[in-house]
Amino acid sequence: MNELLENIHTLAKTIPRNITLMEVCGGHTNTVMKYGIRDILPKNVRLISGPGCPVCVTAQEDIDAMIALARSGLPIASYADMMHVPGTKLSLDKAKEQGADVAVIASATEMLKEENKHRIFFAIGFETTTPMTAYLLEHGVTVYSAHKTMPEPMKAVVQDTKVDAFIGPGHVSCIIGTQAYKELGVPLVVAGFEPEQILHAVYLLLQMIAQGKKEVINDYDEVVKEEGNLKAQNLIARHLIPCDSLWRGLGLLPNSGMEVRSDKQNAKILYKNILEKQEASKENPICRCAEILKGHCEPQDCPLFGKSCTPKTPKGACMVSEAEGACAIAYQYKKQEEN
Repeated sequence: MNELLENIHTLAKTIPRNITLMEVCGGHTNTVMKYGIRDILPKNVRLISGPGCPVCVTAQEDIDAMIALARSGLPIASYADMMHVPGTKLSLDKAKEQGADVAVIASATEMLKEENKHRIFFAIGFETTTPMTAYLLEHGVTVYSAHKTMPEPMKAVVQDTKVDAFIGPGHVSCIIGTQAYKELGVPLVVAGFEPEQILHAVYLLLQMIAQGKKEVINDYDEVVKEEGNLKAQNLIARHLIPCDSLWRGLGLLPNSGMEVRSDKQNAKILYKNILEKQEASKENPICRCAEILKGHCEPQDCPLFGKSCTPKTPKGACMVSEAEGACAIAYQYKKQEEN
């Protein structure tokens, strides 16, 4: 690894400008912060986090919608992290404390248990988790879909944040392959999650930048194939369709979400009368999650970080997921350094 790092520093000296690289996946962010990778990169190479945490990018409107359904008396089910994300007035776990029937599940297959079959499933995540939602739809589960697709926000980030290159998400790429990234127009390397794999991706990106190339390199070919997982893609296509989707921080992005095909299983259609009465959603005006997701600032730049906003008392979505949320990860390793 020392030789690889030396090669990165040598190569960076040949590039007479500052370079901004973005790791998209929250799993990559965890590795980057855990091993202090940003601190050992050349001074002219900046590595920033992107919109790769599914909990973080879920729109305030969707969270408020699920809270509204739960408070109306409908039984719902959600992943644990989604329970803690602040809505406009309260979170799902607060709604549960007030008597709402909300089940916490660890995996999508728990929805097929007899006690959960009647519940509305709050489906979130990127292409990695979408196949499981499609599987549930195939088995008759009612779904409120907040699923997102990855290439579209990356296009938005290129235009908004002026990113020079991406470390592409490994898990998402397992499903969609590498073809979709070629439209981005910037260098991209799909990488694994070990420190050496991320550093090798940085090296390959700097090579392309130095040579003026804008290619997509699959550096995780033991897992990712160019065509992706065709079986998973076909399962998704049978039960969900692309749609415009609202993202925290990025706004409404065309064809960046996945909606349930069947009106009979789409909670947004089935319970439209409840959702139409939902008040307009509002985000905390002090919270800087939106800017963090676009790579405009770091978690420590937020005035709430580590003060009123902690993993136990999150004021923004980025402080919720300790595995993928940029603020929660930064807080975790900051505490370890202090101890």
